[in-house]
Amino acid sequence: MFDVQAIRSEFPILESQVHGNPLVYFDNGATTQKPNMVIEAERQFYLQHNANVHRGAHYLSACATRQYEETRSRLAAYLEVETKEIVWTKGATESLNLIAHGLQNHISKNEVILLSELEHHANIVPWQQLANKTGAIVKAIPVDSQGIISIDVALEYIQRYKPRIFAIAHASNGLGNIQPVAQLIAEAKKHNTICVVDGAQAFAHLAPKPIELGCDFYVGSAHKAFGPTGVGFLYGRYELLNQLLPYQTGGEMIDTVTIEHTTFNDAPSKFEAGTPNIAGVVAFGAALKFIQAIDRRTSQKHELTLRTALVEELRRIPNIVLIGDHEHNIGTVSFVVNGVHPLDIATLLDHQGIAVRTGHHCNQPLMQKLQISGTVRVSFSLYNTLDEIALFITALNESLDLLKD
Repeated sequence: MFDVQAIRSEFPILESQVHGNPLVYFDNGATTQKPNMVIEAERQFYLQHNANVHRGAHYLSACATRQYEETRSRLAAYLEVETKEIVWTKGATESLNLIAHGLQNHISKNEVILLSELEHHANIVPWQQLANKTGAIVKAIPVDSQGIISIDVALEYIQRYKPRIFAIAHASNGLGNIQPVAQLIAEAKKHNTICVVDGAQAFAHLAPKPIELGCDFYVGSAHKAFGPTGVGFLYGRYELLNQLLPYQTGGEMIDTVTIEHTTFNDAPSKFEAGTPNIAGVVAFGAALKFIQAIDRRTSQKHELTLRTALVEELRRIPNIVLIGDHEHNIGTVSFVVNGVHPLDIATLLDHQGIAVRTGHHCNQPLMQKLQISGTVRVSFSLYNTLDEIALFITALNESLDLLKD
């Protein structure tokens, strides 16, 4: 049985009051809250083990290096990949920029980079920059009026363009739709396509396995999975990872340097220039322990139960338009209210202690396609409850009544 109250007791911020009301935190797509063990891991690192990694010939450096590399191994085991295939970055955004920069020698003029209209900006703009440098062409698989990608349409786009690079979100940022990435990648691989999966939203919900998905690269952010901000990861198939151009230079990524010439280490060091966020990586290790201690099937079922309950309640309220895939979803509800600006709703909800996200969610092409300026986004995590949904619905109805006046 999934004990949500026991889970909640691990998150001290959930006991907070906002504007005199109990905090209801429904903005987990932006960042999740942190359990005690993550907060304590970062605190203990600075209290007991603070030192730089890899280069210090002393006890503290050895402790820091051990913890830093243990987290790399833990993440690799969780993803079921090789430890040397994990690169630490600042987040999923930097990971995608690193890949796009590094693939400059793998794409030529008029070759296609295929995306989808669901992508958030971090999985669009780096590819545009790569196209600008190389003369490649960016194309996007369209979504329908609900923001859903048809598998048939996506397969037809892959067959038509035979893309050199295919980059797609595992789950959408704005709507939470889970994409059929394994099926699409299987088709793309028939055309020798390099496949990149943006797991920023999916990682905390779906326990992804990059090899099962068949992708060459998979990226994620620690802070969306109960870890600290400023830490992300990049999984890369090792042979291809080592072929990427360096993204930044200096520090740990250096093999030898003369005034005239430099050689670089192999991955993952090749992409970890300078001093990394060591305490953050160590704390992410604690977040991974937290995730691994939870039965993911029951937590996913809990999140989908919350989503179903909220959708049923919203369908009873006039003028609400739900957007997204209700069958394949990580636990996100995105909606608009006819005649009401999403920001007005969010502001009134905040005054009642409820945190939601509004706006385009870094999904401007999606919003343009749907012909809306933005949505109200409720994104659940495993610590949310049905009681919080009841508070949300009451607050939403009161907010809409105020906005009618």
